Amino acid sequence: MIQITLPDGSQRAFPGPVTVAEVAASIGPGLAKAALGGKIGNRLVDTRFQIDADAELAIVTAKDADGLELIRHSTAHLLAHAVKQLFPQAQVTIGPVIENGFFYDFSCPRPFTPEDLVAIETRMSELAAKDEPVLRRVLPRDEALALFKAQGEHYKAELIASIPSHEDVSLYREGDFEDLCRGPHVPSTGKLKHFKLMKVAGAYWRGDHRNEMLQRIYGTAWASKEDLQQHLRVLEEAERRDHRKLGRELDLFHLDEHAPGLVFWHPKGWTLWQQVEQYMRRVYHDNGYQEVKGPQIIDKSLWEKTGHWDKYREHMFITESEKRDYALKPMNCPGHILIYKQGIKSYRDLPLRYGEFGQCHRNEPSGGLHGIMRVRGFTQDDGHIFCTESQILSECLAFTALLQKVYRDFGFVDVIYKIATRPAARIGSDDSWDKAEDALMQSLRAADCAFEIAPGEGAFYGPKIEYTLKDALGRQWQCGTIQVDFSMPERLGAEYVGEDGARHRPVMLHRAIVGSLERFIGILIEQYAGALPVWLAPVQVALLNITDAQAGYCGEIAKAMQDQGLRVVTDLRNEKITFKIREHALQKLPYILVVGDKEKAAAAVAVRARGNKDLGVMPLEDFSRLIAADVSSKV
Repeated sequence: MIQITLPDGSQRAFPGPVTVAEVAASIGPGLAKAALGGKIGNRLVDTRFQIDADAELAIVTAKDADGLELIRHSTAHLLAHAVKQLFPQAQVTIGPVIENGFFYDFSCPRPFTPEDLVAIETRMSELAAKDEPVLRRVLPRDEALALFKAQGEHYKAELIASIPSHEDVSLYREGDFEDLCRGPHVPSTGKLKHFKLMKVAGAYWRGDHRNEMLQRIYGTAWASKEDLQQHLRVLEEAERRDHRKLGRELDLFHLDEHAPGLVFWHPKGWTLWQQVEQYMRRVYHDNGYQEVKGPQIIDKSLWEKTGHWDKYREHMFITESEKRDYALKPMNCPGHILIYKQGIKSYRDLPLRYGEFGQCHRNEPSGGLHGIMRVRGFTQDDGHIFCTESQILSECLAFTALLQKVYRDFGFVDVIYKIATRPAARIGSDDSWDKAEDALMQSLRAADCAFEIAPGEGAFYGPKIEYTLKDALGRQWQCGTIQVDFSMPERLGAEYVGEDGARHRPVMLHRAIVGSLERFIGILIEQYAGALPVWLAPVQVALLNITDAQAGYCGEIAKAMQDQGLRVVTDLRNEKITFKIREHALQKLPYILVVGDKEKAAAAVAVRARGNKDLGVMPLEDFSRLIAADVSSKV
C-alpha cells in the first residue's frame, strides 16, 4: 500500500503506484477538473506523474502561485506551437517564465510584425480550444539530439549537445508540436485560456552579444479573465506614468547616445534631485552620520584585497595610467574603510557612522539599461557603520525605524522585509555568518516586522536585510538594505582598541535607504505620475498675470515667495490667461496663482490647485500659510 499525506494531514491509501491526477480524483470531481499539477515536498510535478512510494502531496490548482507558474510555462510552449504552425521556417530556442508572464526566443528569416502577433495569438487560442493533452516522454540524449537535428532545430540541438551523453532528455508534446523541456506542464492545452502577447524585442542567443540576434516575443498569462484585465489596466497606467515619458514632458532629464546609461539632468530635474539629496543629508545629520567623500578612481589592488575584483571585474570600468590599473569605483565601501583607518579608533568612538552621496559606475549590459532606473553611473545614499558585535542589534533596529520614517515622508507606507542568507560562494567563517544572520533576524523581530527568508541570496561577504517598497500600482521596488560584514574589515586591516586595551576588528554594516538616487527619483516620478508633492516639486508655484498692468505686482509676489523659500516661476507673456493656465497645468504644478486688477487691488491672489481645483481668491498671507503647511507636512 502507498500512503499519500495531504496538506490538511489526512491520508489516503492506494494499492499500488498512483498518479497525481488519480489522487485528485479520489478527493472529488471538482478537484480532479481543477488540478494543474502536484507538489511533492518542494518538487512541482505533472498530474500524470506516478507516485510509487509514501509521499506528502499537495494538489496544485490555478489558485496557487505554483499553478500560475505552470500556466505561464505551458503558455510559452503554446506560443512556440503557434509560431511553428504559422512560420514553419522559424527555429525555436528558449522560453522561460518571467514575472507576470513569459517569453520565447525565435530565429526567423523575417521580423515579426504587430500583425503577426495578432495572428499568433489567434492561433494560440485555436490550439488551446482543441484541449490537446500535454504528454511527456524521455529519450536518451543522443536520440533526442538526432531528433531535433532532423527537424532542423539547430538551437535545440545545441542545447541538447551540452547535456552529458549518458543522461536522458525530457520532451513535451502537444498535438504536432514537441519541445525540449524538463517541465512540468498543465495536463492539456484547454487549461490555457487567459493570455495576451505584448511585444517583440531583440535578444542575443544565450545572452551573448557575439551570437545571433533573435526575436523575443513577450506574453502574459493569468488564471482568470479578471486577473488578465486587471494586469492590462495596470500596464496601461504604468505606461502613462513611465518616468522616461514624463521626464521629457516635464523637462526633467534626458538620455543621450553619446553617454549610454548616464543621465543629463535639466534644471528642473536637478532641482528635484537636490530636494531628495538635501533631505537625505538632513537624515545623515540628524542621525549621527558624518558625511565623507571618496575618490572615483582606485587602484585595482584594493579591489583585489576586498574580493570585488574577482566578483565584479566584468562590471567595472577599467583604466590605466603609468602602468598601473585602476577602476572607476562600483561601490563605496572600501573607500570608507580607508577613511576609518586614518588614526587610532577606540571602542568609545563606536558606533562610527559614515555617509556619502557616492557616485558609482558599473558596466551594465546595454540591453539591461532602462531610463534612469537602470544606469551605468549612479549616486547612492551610501553609509557604513563601524561597530562592535554587541552594537549590531541596536544599530540594525535603529536603521529600520529610520528607513520607515524616510519612506513615509516620500509617500511609501507598505514595506516588505526579506533576509538574504549566506550564498554558496562566500568569504568568512560559518560562525561569523551565524552571528550576522541571527542579529538581522533579531532586529526585525524587535521592530515587529514580519519577514521572509531568501536562502543563499546574501552578498558574498555577509547577509542582508532587503527593504522593498510598494508603489501606487502595487509594484515592488527593492531600495533599502543593511548588510552585516565581518570580512571586509579583516581583509583591509580595520581595527579599534577595546576596553581591554587589545586590538579588535570592528563589524561593518553597509546600509542604504533610497539606494540609487537616479532610480529612486524614477520611482517617485512614476509613484506620483509626475504630480510630485509640494515639498519635492521642482516648481511649486506659477504666477500668471492677466494684463501688463499686473506685471509689477507679480514681481513683488514672486520676490516675497522666494524669500519664503518657495520655488516660483512667473509667466508675464502677452497670452490669453486660459492658454497660460492650461500650459502650466500640463506641467503638473502644485499651485497656479492668477493676478488681475481685482487681486492686485486687494493684495490677493486667485489660487488654482493641481487637478483643476479652484480655491478662490485669498490674501497672499493666507496662501503663504497654506503652502507652508503643505511643505512642512510633506503632503
